[in-house]
Amino acid sequence: MAFISAGDGYLTVLNLFGTDSPDGQRRLLEVMRDIIDSADYDGWISSTLFGGEDEPGTANYIQWRSAADLERRYEGEKFRHETIPLFNEISTSIRLLKTEVVFSRLHPSRERIEISPQVDDYSVIVVMGVEPDNQQELVELFGQDDEWVTTVPGYRSNSILRGLDGTFVVNIAQWESKERYDAFHQLPEQERPADVRAIRERARSLLTSRDANTYRVVHTRSADVSAPS
Repeated sequence: MAFISAGDGYLTVLNLFGTDSPDGQRRLLEVMRDIIDSADYDGWISSTLFGGEDEPGTANYIQWRSAADLERRYEGEKFRHETIPLFNEISTSIRLLKTEVVFSRLHPSRERIEISPQVDDYSVIVVMGVEPDNQQELVELFGQDDEWVTTVPGYRSNSILRGLDGTFVVNIAQWESKERYDAFHQLPEQERPADVRAIRERARSLLTSRDANTYRVVHTRSADVSAPS
């Protein structure tokens, strides 16, 4: 199992792979699962695999002890000459995003944010492009107090990840179900609290792009677990 926490000190890599069909997603999931189950790298902490819901694709949430450990993985012969060519063959797009978790919010009924098939959350991953000079403001906007969202039916958690290159911010949210998330997402703006509307309006003004998809966790494995989940 794996957990999202702003205090863990890990380097978090969010790998997003696109495909154009459900069959393509099944192939991606097979390949990613095999890679996760054979992972044995110095500094690797955990990998959690998500399958796309609204659009086909996968997301892999990977925790590393440090950037140096990740770079050793990227510089390896197998990764450069076998893994990357395979990724290019079976996907239509690839984004390897280096991040750090800077903020998390939880529903009062939860003590921590677990990402695993056993929890069975409906997950939303939003990647927001931003100019480097505006990244910190965007992070601070999303980190402001928002007790209202914790009262929205179906809300479970959300976490903000800062892109290390300064050009993006990621929001990973967990919801009880697609229906609950859709009701929140489609809620008319005038029905949200005034302070929430102001934060959303300012945040939208800072974005240079916005990409989103919804997911279910299908597999996870940690370095301290010898058998796959």
